[in-house]
Amino acid sequence: MAKMAFMVRYRSHFKGATMARIFLVAIWLLLAVPVVAMERTLYDELGQEQGISQLMEAFILEIAEDDRVIHHFENVDIDRFHRMLSEHICELSGGPCKYSGESMVTVHTGMNISRAEFNAVVENLMTAMDQQQLAVSTQNRLLAILASFHKEVIYQ
Repeated sequence: MAKMAFMVRYRSHFKGATMARIFLVAIWLLLAVPVVAMERTLYDELGQEQGISQLMEAFILEIAEDDRVIHHFENVDIDRFHRMLSEHICELSGGPCKYSGESMVTVHTGMNISRAEFNAVVENLMTAMDQQQLAVSTQNRLLAILASFHKEVIYQ
């Protein structure tokens, strides 16, 4: 009987000590390990620079097939257009890039882009994002950022 009482006391002491050690290790880990953001940035969700570049390539190919808007791109340097789009999306999505192009107003002045044409280009981007198999939440985050440029693009 005494042996049984000793075993019960020992086990409860051991369990308490083990829990205390686990707690101390957990606290140490929380304090010693740098905090890493749990939420991925939009830049990461888009696949960083490579993913953005691929997305912009797919986007440009969609535009090229769209009779509603292709006339706005007839005299465009496609390589520069791709580079500037990629750079701009990289910066807007929280990536390390710095957009070196002109303002949206400057770029679109004289193009007189209608609301319907703007929407057509948005459709092209959505198709490209679907092709790249981006999550709907990622697509919505990017579209929300780009929507802020609406007034700087149409009827300029």
